[in-house]
Amino acid sequence: MDDSNKPTPPDEPAAALDDPQERGKSPTRWILRGVLFMFALVAAVLGYALYLMGPTGTTAEIRIPKGSGAAAVGRILEQAGLVRSGSMFALYLRFSGQDKELKPGYYKLEGKGLRAIALAITDESRPLTVRITFPEGWRAVDMAQRLSENNLDGPRFLELANNPPPELRPKEAQGSTLEGYLFPATYDFPLDYTAEDVIRTMTRRMEQEFTPAAQSRLQQLGLNSIHDWVTLASIVQAEAANASEKPLIAGVFLNRLEIGMPLQADPTVAYGLGKRLPELNRSAGDFEIDTPYNTYTRRGLPPGAIGNPGAEALRAVLNPIRTNDKGQKYLYFLHAQGRLFLNVSFDGHLRDTAKYYR
Repeated sequence: MDDSNKPTPPDEPAAALDDPQERGKSPTRWILRGVLFMFALVAAVLGYALYLMGPTGTTAEIRIPKGSGAAAVGRILEQAGLVRSGSMFALYLRFSGQDKELKPGYYKLEGKGLRAIALAITDESRPLTVRITFPEGWRAVDMAQRLSENNLDGPRFLELANNPPPELRPKEAQGSTLEGYLFPATYDFPLDYTAEDVIRTMTRRMEQEFTPAAQSRLQQLGLNSIHDWVTLASIVQAEAANASEKPLIAGVFLNRLEIGMPLQADPTVAYGLGKRLPELNRSAGDFEIDTPYNTYTRRGLPPGAIGNPGAEALRAVLNPIRTNDKGQKYLYFLHAQGRLFLNVSFDGHLRDTAKYYR
């Protein structure tokens, strides 16, 4: 049978190209993929942002200087490891409005996340403080060293104490320094305190001692000024071994001033030479070296205090014990064998020296 006369079947069209349903699937797939990609991108960015804002687990002490803005604080926190991104922290502060509430100071912080740290450095609580005790009688140089040991500016404090500008000088201070006017006590200082802040705090505390009643008492004692009072109290402070001795030693010195007798106080000689009391060397001629503070070569009070007296020494000068039970004025004293020996005459003083001072 001849198949040449059979009709040839027409070519079948490609279903993938001509099917309308297949043509519609292609752009939909791309749109879906785009949406999924954008969702994943947003999720990744959000996740990374949450990571940057999250806790770091670090604990550190930081200092926020006065006038620091959000960017500067962010850098400080990032360098301390408290936040992962200083820039993100700065943005958070600005977005929340807390950048205007930053409080300078020293802080001990934990990296608990941006929100917790932001609250810590913008709330009303005090910054980290340090408690410092200055013993009675300490010199300004000793106080400066203790400030430095506690992360405050000791060198600047000493510079200002030795050369105070007018705004830091109490009106009662007549000497060239603030020695004597830095009240020795225990203070809680914020660690962002400047040396100026420390000095203002200490001098203002000293000025609380200068009551009208105290000033009236000075006239009765023959002291010409508060400066004389502070100066004499600093010598009493240096000479006395305990509180009970201070009124007695104050009485001796007031009696000597009254009759024009030299005070002959060893601590003043040491101060004038820039030495500590145990460093004085009589055989080397220390007591013959004339300085404004040598109360062996000069009569009267030295030009200023030789340390910073406490309340006990100041009040001992105001309430001295000047006489024995016979009404005789004490003019000499001697420390020996853990006791204070008083005398009204030089002969008696020599006898006690020979008897007790070995």
